[in-house]
Amino acid sequence: MATTQLPALQPAGRPPRRASRPSTQHQRFNTPAGRAFDVVNVVLLVAVGLLALLPFLYVLAGSFATELELTTRPFFLWPHEFTTDSYASILSSTAFVRAFVTTVAVTLVGTLVQLALTALMAYPLSKVELPGRRTIMTVVVFTMVFSAGMIPTFLVVKELGLLDTYWALILPAAINPFSLIIIKNFFQQLPQELEESAKIDGAHELQILRHVVVPLSKPVLATFALFYAVGIWNDYMSPLLYLNDQDMWTLQMFLRQVTASASLSAQDMGTELPPPAQGIKFAVVIVATIPVLLAYPFLQKHFAKGMLIGSVKG
Repeated sequence: MATTQLPALQPAGRPPRRASRPSTQHQRFNTPAGRAFDVVNVVLLVAVGLLALLPFLYVLAGSFATELELTTRPFFLWPHEFTTDSYASILSSTAFVRAFVTTVAVTLVGTLVQLALTALMAYPLSKVELPGRRTIMTVVVFTMVFSAGMIPTFLVVKELGLLDTYWALILPAAINPFSLIIIKNFFQQLPQELEESAKIDGAHELQILRHVVVPLSKPVLATFALFYAVGIWNDYMSPLLYLNDQDMWTLQMFLRQVTASASLSAQDMGTELPPPAQGIKFAVVIVATIPVLLAYPFLQKHFAKGMLIGSVKG
């Protein structure tokens, strides 16, 4: 006896289900032309990525190669014979160790100072009721378009007595206008009820900034901490202009001295034996680059979030 299958009953008051259709965007990229477009995009992006990565890989391989191989092979990504002579010369160099420690200290202190000053200025500007707020913001935006230039800035640093001091590497660029605007916009988006609750409990503005605003603003603060740190670490012009004492030179100045020299002497490196000229240049470049590469993964999770959230409102 044949059985008859009854159609599935739909709940009362609910329209019948319809077969799901793929979205128009999915249909467009699922065609042969769309798949070919994806393949071309992937190939081009991989090619561009390799072009950007190859010079770094060559420098990394050259830092572990012998001096003879560097002079006989124009380009390679894997040395025939590994050696750490270049890194041994760097680590035994008093000039390099002094420059490295100086750069680390200036970067840490400078990042904290610049981030603190930027947050202290951004917080009051995030208050709509602040008198003169629009005028101050106009001046901030004006400095993004027009700057004083190198010579007036040097004269200001000189008159303030900052020449041959590490503060000359930190204070002239302590507050970046772009960073200030983004952080201000982020502060404006925070719930006002939290600050009002803190005021009811008797907290003043600095306590609110420290205990309420800053903990909620970790994404944007971490993002611009990375920007400030990379800027100070890679800064070359400020030490060149403001530091005359070679014992105060940063890593970038040491790198400039090493790469600009046709041949390195033991006096240049602060060692007893002459170092390998070409290999040590590559090794110094690698050592100057690795700290930034190591710091980025720890702040990467905050990077996109901080930039997007802080740039939504003007």
